[in-house]
Amino acid sequence: MKYLASTFLAFLTFSSFAQKSLPGEVVKNIEARIANGYSPSIAIGIIDKDGPQYYLFGAKTIGGQPVDEHTIYEIGSITKAFTGILLAQAVLEGKLKTDDPAQKHLPGKLTLPTRNGQAITLGHLSDHTSALAGMPHNFNPQDPSNPYADYTVDQMYAFLNGYTLSREIGEKYEYSNLAQGLLGHILALKANGSYEDLMLKTIAQPLGMGETKITFDDKMKQNLAMGHSQGTQVSNWDIPTLAGAGAIRSSVHDMLMFLAANLGLQKSKLYPAMQLSHQARHDKAGGGTRVGLGWHLSKGAEGDVIWHNGGTGGYRTFAGFVKETGRGVVVLTNSNKGADDLGFHLLSSAAKLIEVKKAPVLVAVPESVLESYVGTYELAPTFSISITRKGTQLFGQATGQGPFELFAKSPSEFFLKVVDAQVTFSSKDGKVESLTLHQGGQDMLGKKVK
Repeated sequence: MKYLASTFLAFLTFSSFAQKSLPGEVVKNIEARIANGYSPSIAIGIIDKDGPQYYLFGAKTIGGQPVDEHTIYEIGSITKAFTGILLAQAVLEGKLKTDDPAQKHLPGKLTLPTRNGQAITLGHLSDHTSALAGMPHNFNPQDPSNPYADYTVDQMYAFLNGYTLSREIGEKYEYSNLAQGLLGHILALKANGSYEDLMLKTIAQPLGMGETKITFDDKMKQNLAMGHSQGTQVSNWDIPTLAGAGAIRSSVHDMLMFLAANLGLQKSKLYPAMQLSHQARHDKAGGGTRVGLGWHLSKGAEGDVIWHNGGTGGYRTFAGFVKETGRGVVVLTNSNKGADDLGFHLLSSAAKLIEVKKAPVLVAVPESVLESYVGTYELAPTFSISITRKGTQLFGQATGQGPFELFAKSPSEFFLKVVDAQVTFSSKDGKVESLTLHQGGQDMLGKKVK
């Protein structure tokens, strides 16, 4: 493993920059994560008035090169910050308004749900108050290892045409990949192109972010850090229909350019739109967190941390900055173990690092036993978990959510990598009767109903 400080050409016009190092406790924590299998690699970038610094730990890329600032990762839901800036830019150009009903910019074959005469606006889609479901309920991927790849626009339209809102629009924050994906779709329709084309033209190309794309080019493929889940290499995710929610791939090098522009350290015509995207629209996310256009804003010791994290099948990422200190931080990992704490700790002196624990030892479970767990388990009248099997791998899918992998630590005990949760199956007289979901200090029993 290695860590180093470096710079890129765009910042050579700045005042002198200094070689720096990460705090000792951060280096120790990262080294423990690598040693205990949390992630094959962790790439950190820091930007401030002195320029960028890169701190690089861990494995090689698919092309066999050591991880560096140009290594490619899936950034997942950090894409939503890009989508918010695209909306803000369209607003400043007079093409759209945040108060526009989303229906206004959709084809006639789609009728978005309303409630008590109120329509969902573009702003509601961006700040997670649309009252739409987090995920469409007709999301049933053919390949759970690449779950979004075959979800089509027609399927999204069909779901939305038949969806009934369960609460008032704007009443409550509920994180929604569907809403953000729909917003990205609308922005692409308005631009008469794809979401990727719009993102490249509006953000990546003007900022010189040549390593930030959705579609891999040959160089990106060679520089890719393959994603991992519990130490096992997993597939990359393709997200065509809901691209605005999480489809972008990038590098630490490019993401620091992105944060530099957001902070005003790098001059850009996008700066007014970026500033607009940072403005808090509501404080309904809980814990003192406010939400802008895509971005989240949380109180830190030195000022508001404006941030977003991301996660796909084999990646966890973080990008954030504090205007008061002029400091931005990017953390990219090719693992499903989160690293938000590293980002927050480097931006706010009050934020704590997690305790690094040894990963559970995986055990092999006979396929006949795994097959006995297949079925639907009802945890509440409107909430179930469906268990499926593909070879020696179990998958779960909760109502209205995407699929997740289950990993065995004993023949009846499994854990998730996407979140800190465990599942225990219970049998009686050789027949599986229930599962218990252990999450957030709660034990939720689900009886097998099918």
